[in-house]
Amino acid sequence: MRKPASTERDRENRNATAEAFSLPRQDDLADEPARAARQARVALEALLADAPSAAAGLPAGFSDAIERYVALLLEANQRTNLTRLTQPDAVARLHLLDALSALALLDATPGRAVDLGSGGGVPAIPLALARPGRRWTLVDPVGKKADALRAICERLGLTGVMVLAKRAEVIGRDPAHRERYGLVTARACAPLPVLVELALPLLRLGGSLVAWKGPLTTGDEEWTRGQAAARQLGGGEARLIEPGLTALGGHRFVVIGKERATDRRFPRRAGEPTQRPLA
Repeated sequence: MRKPASTERDRENRNATAEAFSLPRQDDLADEPARAARQARVALEALLADAPSAAAGLPAGFSDAIERYVALLLEANQRTNLTRLTQPDAVARLHLLDALSALALLDATPGRAVDLGSGGGVPAIPLALARPGRRWTLVDPVGKKADALRAICERLGLTGVMVLAKRAEVIGRDPAHRERYGLVTARACAPLPVLVELALPLLRLGGSLVAWKGPLTTGDEEWTRGQAAARQLGGGEARLIEPGLTALGGHRFVVIGKERATDRRFPRRAGEPTQRPLA
């Protein structure tokens, strides 16, 4: 049976947009990931209509690009474990909106960005699509995940994104990366006392760590220990920021600025920050 003309036109329009953004044609993507990606796009657009702070300044073509990203992510997830979230509504809310909720914080923190424990590319890839002028380094120690991320970024035409299959402790001692970044992002990477040792050595003076956290409070042990560890590493006073988006529930950000140079002893050897946190 011949497909309706409107469906064919929609596909042709999507393919034209894909070519303009150096993205894969709709025909090239597996049917099920492509279908789920379209549904995630619709769900995200509905969420953003009620979340202007997460939609501010999005470039023309963003919705098309984010749909391609989701399709590529779900396609790659069939071969490599990149995400446990595959339902369109969950992808839209817990991956895409969750990432975009940090846009105001990112816009206030200039410079190169590095994302630790990138996994399936959230939050870094949605943020790179939202702010295409910013350079990113995505770090994941698992080689298969890093390879999948690299392929996704190449197919999305994200020339300003570099992917490293290395541990954060290793790049934190590498002169090419140590104190070279204005921003470190991390989502579901490590508890705060561990994360600050991985992140702060990468920040230049004046840079900031932005960490995605759940319903953390200033009375929690993780907060207290994280503050104490950050002070040993040149970090300033931590701030706890709520994005104010009902759809994200108790989601909060921890933001820590870099005020002093980090002692050369840190980060310690691979695995040591996790085994023996500073606080």
